[in-house]
Amino acid sequence: MSPGADVRLFNSMGRTLVPFEPMREGVARIYTCGLTVYSDPHLGNLRPYVFSDSLRRLLEWKGYAVEQVVNITDVGHAVGDGDEGEDKVETTARAQRLTPQEVAEHYTELFFQDLQAINVLPAHHSPRASAYVEQMIEFAKVIEEHGYTYLLPAGLYFDTTKSAGYGKLAMMPNSGQLEGARVSTEGKRSAADFAIWRSDPPDQRRIMRWDSPWGPGVPGWHLECSVMSISLLGPHFDIHTGGVDHRQIHHPNEIAQSEAYLEDGQDWVPLWMHNEFLLQGGAKISKSAGKMPTLRDLTDDGYPAMAFRYFLLTSHYRRQMDLTEKGLQAALSSARRLAQRVAALGPLPDITTFEQAGSRLSGPALAVLNSIDDSMSEDLNTPRVLADLQVALRSTDLDRTELAVLAAAALWLLGLDLSQLAEEPGSESGAPEGVATEQVEALMHAREQARSNRQWAEADRLREELASLGVQVVDTAEGSRWSIAP
Repeated sequence: MSPGADVRLFNSMGRTLVPFEPMREGVARIYTCGLTVYSDPHLGNLRPYVFSDSLRRLLEWKGYAVEQVVNITDVGHAVGDGDEGEDKVETTARAQRLTPQEVAEHYTELFFQDLQAINVLPAHHSPRASAYVEQMIEFAKVIEEHGYTYLLPAGLYFDTTKSAGYGKLAMMPNSGQLEGARVSTEGKRSAADFAIWRSDPPDQRRIMRWDSPWGPGVPGWHLECSVMSISLLGPHFDIHTGGVDHRQIHHPNEIAQSEAYLEDGQDWVPLWMHNEFLLQGGAKISKSAGKMPTLRDLTDDGYPAMAFRYFLLTSHYRRQMDLTEKGLQAALSSARRLAQRVAALGPLPDITTFEQAGSRLSGPALAVLNSIDDSMSEDLNTPRVLADLQVALRSTDLDRTELAVLAAAALWLLGLDLSQLAEEPGSESGAPEGVATEQVEALMHAREQARSNRQWAEADRLREELASLGVQVVDTAEGSRWSIAP
């Protein structure tokens, strides 16, 4: 049993909150669907990794030994997400007159840079699909031997009617799957059937191609995740995550082919978790929609990368979010106020687990820690963790040492590195020349405590002391703020 509150997570399989029960005591294994690397990662692409990073941090906070895989799709993902058409990476390679490998490496590096900028912990494994094609062929052979496939000129197809419970993750009957609406492969037995292996078209020679028992070609997009997850995490593992767009087709197909391969009578993965879309103007941010703001666009506009992570954390991962200028500005302002309050506490201790934090606290401070832990343990309620932290930092019942422990714990859970947010041009933007920001924050904290205790004379004295340092104080409904005096 993990320390603190019991972990409860929303399982897309059944759409209900369930307790987290690892297959191996003290170990949590997670597979996170990775990016298809054929263009700049956009902001919508990044939300799944902040979500899965929050999940990983919670489990490590609880003391689990976490092993996480985030794959890189550098082959097999057809334009349009279906079974027909050119590979997305190849399309970019032809357009840019580069090799597919050059395209994949370029955009993989950009992806990793973005993940680092928003403080996503590096995955333990980042396998490339192209390095697992031989294993995919062997995997497909087994599925074929088990009688789940049929051969067409277009390639080897999975017969979904032979998969018991196909589509249960999507909560749609077999006949209701949408795959058929996106492809027109001649000879398919069912609209929901999908390609395990895509043979080369008669009139086209792909740049990336492999020989197989079904002719030269490439693996179907769905196959890679089954093969890489089973290869790296074992036949069954604890949690599979991804964007909600994978819940209806990609992940049901993964389940079908994996259970056909294993044929052990067990559910392949017990817990499926999906994050909702990031929207812009009410529509999903996507490459196909032509709306692709990137993290570099934000930083060029003056928003630190960590402000974007803060913005995402202000909403529950299962809620859609609309990316607006107003929302980003509010997140940046709130994050900078938080950074200023935390900076006033001085260096924070190294806290990454509930036990580390709990051993240093008691009384009211321990109660706050338990509230933070409860919030995160209840399906990653990051907005409530942020609120718990803000309330704690305004409390007059906690001393600076206790606040430092609580701040360190919450910030690690949230994955917030506030160092890049400590200064805000024109408002709370660092102290006047020759004055330490920490000194100003300490005086502001003391003044807030005096005001809370209705010690008005002391509060006035501290305001005057701040004024003598060249600092202007403004009291608002949200608390006191400071800036360099004009």
